[in-house]
Amino acid sequence: MKIVVGTRGSKLAVTQTNWVIDRLKEKNPSVEFEVKIIKTKGDIIQHVSLDKIGDKGLFVKEIEQQLLDGGIDMAVHSMKDMPSSLPEGLKFASIPKREDPRDVLILKEGYSSLEDLPKGATIGTGSKRRKYQLLNHRPDLNIVPIRGNVDTRIRKIVDENLDGVVLAASGILRVGLEEKISYYLPTDIVVPAPAQGALAIEIRKNEPKIDEVINSLKDEITEIQVAAERGFLDGVNGSCHIPMGAYCEVDGEKIKITGLYGDEEGKALVIKSIDGSVHAPRELGIELAKLILKEYDGHER
Repeated sequence: MKIVVGTRGSKLAVTQTNWVIDRLKEKNPSVEFEVKIIKTKGDIIQHVSLDKIGDKGLFVKEIEQQLLDGGIDMAVHSMKDMPSSLPEGLKFASIPKREDPRDVLILKEGYSSLEDLPKGATIGTGSKRRKYQLLNHRPDLNIVPIRGNVDTRIRKIVDENLDGVVLAASGILRVGLEEKISYYLPTDIVVPAPAQGALAIEIRKNEPKIDEVINSLKDEITEIQVAAERGFLDGVNGSCHIPMGAYCEVDGEKIKITGLYGDEEGKALVIKSIDGSVHAPRELGIELAKLILKEYDGHER
């Protein structure tokens, strides 16, 4: 059996894909894998901020088309890049264990935490979610937009004379740059993006053999967290134009989900948590979305 795996060409995307393939080979030694690199709109347009060139799906549409056309058999994505609904004929296979979901600061020499930064320090991020939560905690910061892959963003600290940049811990850890991390941002200061740190393995429906191969990687806690966080995403109908985040913690039979939602200018930010059962994570995410939207509408008036 041979499985052709589609991925974007960035260092992180290829590293993630190889990680999945290595785990799958351990469990399924008789299966052969081939990697196919596919360029997406998000990769081609590098000089414009993400919220200006479109919505979620910027890094996946071309890959999904190849899945539908039979050019590849499975695709590996970052789950946080995935739109809330998939094209007809495609589905998520089992989800492997999540990497650290937090955001991190990579700071220039001499600084080691958020509190260390001098008044008016300049921090780079392309994300409104990160920007407005940091400003909520430190209104004096000067937040500037940056784009590019992990290495490019880290280089900008020197090239553009920044005091630091914010990135997802998972990307840094996966590409082996852990020593660059200055500070892990606690989830009560910066709520992560829904499903940050989790991988999405996308396949065609009605492919039981491929489904079975991937099922060997299934991590139940990650699946509960992703169901809750993506439930919240669906409930608020989130896009990359607005600050929006969700994080689910699992404790035995109980879960707690924290959600964040705000306007494009970051003037009205609502953060709220609710508890529920591990048996209905998606429903809890949707319920939290309703509570937060109701409170947000009150702010707007």
